[in-house]
Amino acid sequence: MTRHSDLNPSLHLDGVRVAITGGTSGLGLALVGELQRRGARVAFVARTPEHVEAVARAHPGTHGIVGDLARKEDIHRIALQIAGNLGGLDVLVNGASSLGPTPLALLGDTECEDFELALATNVLGPFRLTKALLGSLTASAREGCGSVVLNVSSDAAVNAYPQWGAYGTSKAALHHMSRIWQEELAAEGVRFLSLDPGDMDTPMHALAVPDADRATLKRPEIAARELADAIAAALPADLLSRNVRGQAAVGETR
Repeated sequence: MTRHSDLNPSLHLDGVRVAITGGTSGLGLALVGELQRRGARVAFVARTPEHVEAVARAHPGTHGIVGDLARKEDIHRIALQIAGNLGGLDVLVNGASSLGPTPLALLGDTECEDFELALATNVLGPFRLTKALLGSLTASAREGCGSVVLNVSSDAAVNAYPQWGAYGTSKAALHHMSRIWQEELAAEGVRFLSLDPGDMDTPMHALAVPDADRATLKRPEIAARELADAIAAALPADLLSRNVRGQAAVGETR
């Protein structure tokens, strides 16, 4: 396991305020652990209270938030809890995802409700939550702390795979939405990343491809390290030194 002290200082995230959706399983869970190890202050969101409580107990100091990104009525509450628990926000990771129909189905056999769920979770949820948190994100950018939104994409966003229609369509929309956000908010200092972590050994992948050879799949912990590196690289290069100076100043006043 990579320890905080083993990392290149440029990859530290000391004091960076991060929110992660889908934080109790697969890549999201791995990101909670990885980002906390790098010194980030972490809030995470998931639908099931018992899972949220278990992850919060396993990662003391993190803030677990119960909510469903696919439900419009949950978004405002989630955003308020993120900003309130962290005192603002520097990084948002939109990682919660839905396959749509399970087992996977041809588009012509996909129920409208399943297609709608994929769009609500994978596109509308990230759009609504990002929009609700833009004030916090742009404030962080103005203060020189940097601001990053990472939308977890997929190769299904650019490749047409049979039976992956609902998921692929939603991820394609998420990817393009990320590019538009980047063009619109670059001047405000908010960076948008749309990254494909690759095929991972996660419960969602097992649900989609139950016969897959797990030995051929990437471990979520490896993908989490790669995404954490990308987040660190997108933040201001002098952020660590400023965080260290700020923490020292706080310590001197105690």
